[in-house]
Parts: sequence; structure tokens; C-alpha cells
Amino acid sequence: FLTITFHFLADSLISLLPGFDSHESGIMLNVLKPVFPFLPRTIRVWLKRDSGQYWPSIYHTMSSPCSAMAYHHDSRRIFVGQDNGAIMEFHISEDFNKMNFVKTYPAHQNRVSAITFCLTSEWVISTGHDKCISWMCTRSGSMLGRHYFTSWASCLQYDYETRHAFVGDYSGQITLLKLEQNTCSVITTLKGHEGSITSLWWDPVQRLLFSGASDHSIIMWDIGGRKGRTLLLQGHHDKVQAICYIQLTRQLVSCSADGGIAVWNMDISREEAPQWLESDSCQKCEQPFFWNIKQMWDTKTLGLRQHHCRKCGQAVCGKCSTKRSSYPIMGFEFQVRVCDSCFESIKDEDRTSLATFHEGKHNISHMSMDISRGLMVTCGSDRIVKIWDMTPVVGCSLATGFSSR
Repeated sequence: FLTITFHFLADSLISLLPGFDSHESGIMLNVLKPVFPFLPRTIRVWLKRDSGQYWPSIYHTMSSPCSAMAYHHDSRRIFVGQDNGAIMEFHISEDFNKMNFVKTYPAHQNRVSAITFCLTSEWVISTGHDKCISWMCTRSGSMLGRHYFTSWASCLQYDYETRHAFVGDYSGQITLLKLEQNTCSVITTLKGHEGSITSLWWDPVQRLLFSGASDHSIIMWDIGGRKGRTLLLQGHHDKVQAICYIQLTRQLVSCSADGGIAVWNMDISREEAPQWLESDSCQKCEQPFFWNIKQMWDTKTLGLRQHHCRKCGQAVCGKCSTKRSSYPIMGFEFQVRVCDSCFESIKDEDRTSLATFHEGKHNISHMSMDISRGLMVTCGSDRIVKIWDMTPVVGCSLATGFSSR
């Protein structure tokens, strides 16, 4: 990766505006304009000058620390969520040298965790630590509806065509809602993670939902064609903080808290991870597990600890699962427990990685991608922002439409 690094007196940074072409002084320039709200209660616009350096253009001081942001590129409207639960709307001038305050939305009673803006319906939709999703009218500034969950709502994705919202929460569940003008209905609840949901990405073309969680895993949910089909991806060693699916190249980019960056090849036929089977005794040697008191008494043997083979899902004892192996076709990029018979069935070519792994070299808190130009920004709790050129990793200009740089 080619990176550009910024150092800020900030603890966390949030988002990146898409890059685009603009005319300045009659010259066509590729200008990347990132906007970063951060803890000193300011939102700032940084412009890339002719020299290639980024310089601050404008900033606005907020009444409360910023916690989330959504930017609508065509209308240049910015919605900034705050720790006090309010969302403030701003309009950026065409030359990005002026920021006008529009209105404040009383969206939540606690910290805002995610925001999205729908221009067609003029809704600003948000989730917060008050355990709810709210949607408000941007014309009137009035509240249209709320729906409450049992846990903090941590992340949000929205399908603009069907008005379906995906909300991840701290209990590890993802709720699919159908939003109406003044009400909503729960369609389904997706359960599969063992930790809180930290990031979501919705692809409306293939109708795929990707979720990252604090259990270090990523799950792909097939919402469209084969409902209920899930693919598990395990390649991170810390909680997954951000994900982005690139539909053109069928690649998934994920970032974790330990600085790991993974690029997953999703353009192959992957195997679905099996459900773990339950049994009172090892399904290989039939030795009882430690809670099977009757069989232990009958056979005069001590009970064994239960494990599970990640390839076949069978309940096995430690003696029948002494091997470890990667199995990328099922999403296991590092070595996991497999039973001895499954280990023998895995060929060397089956262990070939289906992802590439890179070191971000800082604790990644947030990530945003400008897919059209192959650029990615990562923001760390180490007070550093990095802009990455991802084109060598996620495809060439002919395959993806990335503009030359």
C-alpha cells in the first residue's frame, strides 16, 4: 500500500468523503476531500492542494463530542451525530470553503452510533446508545418514528429502494426492519455472532449483508436468493472494526482493532460452515463427555471435555481432534481444530489462502473507502489518520473502473 499519514490531537476520527474531479482555476484536478469529526468537538474539512499536501479549509466547533457522521455528496449535506444524542446538519459550499448550519435534530437521548441520509424520502435515520433507531424528516425536523431494542444499537445499514434497515446491537443480533412513514415492522432477526456487532455493510446489487463483530469474525448473510445461507470468515485476531464490500471485484475489505487489514476473495464458491452438533459422547470414539454421568458409571471411565470439528461440526473429544488446519474455502484462514478424519481429507491445495493480509501499523478504529478511486482511509485510536492507495490490491482500472492517479 501507498499511504499518506496525518497526526492529530484526537482520539478517534470517523469518515471520508468520496473523491471527485473539480475545476479549480480552469485546471482539472483529482481532489480528495476528507471530513473528520473528532473529540475536540470540531468538524473539519481538509483539502488536497496542488502540492499534494492536505491543508485545513474550514471547521465548526460542536456543543458536544462527535460520534458519527453521514455525508451526501451530491447535495453536500453533512449530518453529525453527537454524544448528547443530537444530530446537526450542515451544508458545505461548492468550493468547500464555507460551512452553513442548517438545523439540529433531537434524535436520541444518548450517544449517536450511526447515521444515514435518504434524499428521496428526506429522512435522516440514526441509531444510538439509547437502544433505538429513529427516523426524522429533514424538511420539518420532526420525529417520524422510533423503534427500541434490548441492547445498544451499534451500527446501521439502509436499503434506499425498499426502506429496509439493518441494525446491529451489542447483544450480537442484527434486526431487519421495514420503515414506514410513522411506523415500522420487524421482518427478522439474524443470530450468528458470539460478540457485539461492530460493523455492517449492505450490498443492494447482490443483496448481501456483511457483519463484523467483537468475536473477531465476519459473517456474510444471503438476504436475496438463498435466504438463511451464511458464510463465516475468520482471519482477524481482534474485533472487526469496519468492513466494505467492493461489488465490482467481488472483494471484501475488513479492518480490525489490532491494525490488521484483510482483503477477501468472494468471487469463488465457498462452503458454508456446519452447525455444531450436540452429543453426550464423542461422535468418533463414543467416549462419554464429563456430564454424561450414566455412561461414565456404566463404563467405569472418566468423562472427557467436548470439542467441535470446524469442518464437519461433530462433537469430539480431544484425543479424536489432535490436529489443526486452515480451511479457507470455509472461511478459516488460520489453523482451527478439526477431527483427525477431516484432517486427512484436507489436501494441501485446500489450505491455499483466499485472502490477503496487510498490516495497518496502527489501532484501526474506523475505515471508509472511496471505491471509485480505490482509496481507503483508516483512523486510529493512536491519533493517526492514513490514506491508502488500494488499487494494487483490489483490482486494476480496466477491471474496476478506478481512475488513474
